[in-house]
Amino acid sequence: MDSDQTTTSSPKNRYANAPRKTDWTIDQNWPSYSADEHDRWNRLYARQAERLPGRACDEFLRAKARLELSRSGIPDFADLSRRLTAMTGWSVVPVAGLIPDDAFFEHLANRRFPAGAFIRPEEELDYLEEPDVFHDVFGHVPLLADPVYARFLEAYGKGGHRALERGQLHNLARLYWYTVEFGLIATPSGLRIFGAGIMSSPAETVFSLEDSSPNRIAFDLERVMRTKYIIDDFQQTYFVVDGFERLLGACYQDFGPIYDRLRSAPDLEAHELAPTDRIVTRGDFHYFESKGKAHAA
Repeated sequence: MDSDQTTTSSPKNRYANAPRKTDWTIDQNWPSYSADEHDRWNRLYARQAERLPGRACDEFLRAKARLELSRSGIPDFADLSRRLTAMTGWSVVPVAGLIPDDAFFEHLANRRFPAGAFIRPEEELDYLEEPDVFHDVFGHVPLLADPVYARFLEAYGKGGHRALERGQLHNLARLYWYTVEFGLIATPSGLRIFGAGIMSSPAETVFSLEDSSPNRIAFDLERVMRTKYIIDDFQQTYFVVDGFERLLGACYQDFGPIYDRLRSAPDLEAHELAPTDRIVTRGDFHYFESKGKAHAA
């Protein structure tokens, strides 16, 4: 989810012109996937399956196994939804690409996860700007089998319309970015990944946990909602939650007073540290400096 949800028209997306229903869903038409497309999924899956043990949170790894995600081709959303619905009441619905914010929130609020149906082309195997079926299904769907995380994402969807009405979607989008997409979680065994943007990226899987460049800061709701983010590179700051129960507790509240305070609070750049931050690791920013990007003083 981005603060500027738009539809996709890229020729690399063969679903770009697929007929859409009023809720922006489409027919996945699973039999239409080619052998090459299934092979692309299999190779992406195998690469991440090798990197994630010891780096992904246990909830993700257990759920991936329970949902029977595997290197046996692009999942059929109908079959996947039957397994997921039996666990937490969620389903996966196919869409052509990014959809309008109000439709996105409506799906989440009703325990439907809209997932892109197309798979990235071979020439963009390592990096793709818009989410495809591998990012959405491999990265996002497993944690929807975790009851606490599933409640968190449902609550997020229910809060979306209010953010739109108040003109503060940018604040709510930052919460999604720094948790659902790029969140880390503290465990007795050390930091682990739970964000889908990291889960589906072989390079950021390693960078987010093991590189000395980025800041890693304990999660604080208002701090996160003030923090800008970058979309075209590794994150300069990762936020670390203490557990999904605490994440749900922090977000299961009336955001109205928070939005009121945020109206007069200055935004923070992606690399900035704030005086009240609980720093897990302070980044040295060597990666970003080598690329001439902003860094903390």
